[in-house]
Amino acid sequence: MRGTASETGPLVSPSWVEERLDQFRADDPALRLVEVDVNPAFYEQAHVPGAVGFDWREDLQAETIRDLPSPAAFASLLGDHGITPETTVVVYGDNANWFAAHLYWQFTYYGHDDVRIVDGGREFWLEHDMPTTTTVPEFSAVDYPEPTPTESLRAYRTDVAAALDTDTTLVDVRMPEEFRGELIAPPGMDETARRGGHIPGAINVPWADNVGPNRRFRPPDELADLYESHGVTPDETVITYCRIGERSSITWFVLHELLGYETVRNYDGSWTEWGNLVGAPIAVGE
Repeated sequence: MRGTASETGPLVSPSWVEERLDQFRADDPALRLVEVDVNPAFYEQAHVPGAVGFDWREDLQAETIRDLPSPAAFASLLGDHGITPETTVVVYGDNANWFAAHLYWQFTYYGHDDVRIVDGGREFWLEHDMPTTTTVPEFSAVDYPEPTPTESLRAYRTDVAAALDTDTTLVDVRMPEEFRGELIAPPGMDETARRGGHIPGAINVPWADNVGPNRRFRPPDELADLYESHGVTPDETVITYCRIGERSSITWFVLHELLGYETVRNYDGSWTEWGNLVGAPIAVGE
């Protein structure tokens, strides 16, 4: 756990960001604001002043294989935007921070010590008429050393297969219709699996249960009650998954960063991988 849901922890309020806009606009590597979207047109249309834009598809995925960017590619991306290992990085994005949470998880996976998420994300900021711009900031490039992954935060398909019929708790954060096998992806999403259903033994706690109608995270006591009511307790080893790993990053963030669950891994291969594996066990229905 890297903090609590406070202004000094991994979750910061929109007003905290607004009070520091001059610092975010400055060419100072101490503080950097990053917007990450699956659609780069969002950033082009309007973004928080001082924010740099990361394209989730182009910048945060491997170039030729379905994987995270390599350590060298991730280091190059950060260095090009003036981010050093000591930079406090503050991230936000669309879809109630789906992709920002995935970027936060990537930063943590690659050992960056100080990352925050803006509560409410892009939608909250725009809906409350907070300052925006179309100006793209320019920051001096720096050298970011190639990081070493923290593999205890990531689950692979072999880890998931080994976890079946053990005490490991699998949390499926997708829509109930996806969990039951009635849908293989949310409407409009094209990357998916051949088969529908869920990993046997998984518990369905939809990612959206973590946030309120304003897209801000629910209070920690409500989040703790939510997961304990589903039998997901802090003493367990937990693996989260969704379709491609972005929604499950939100649940990973809640459990690991906000609630302090010690052993939580994000299976970013998720259903797109598991549902396409030859011979992988699949359950349907509730």
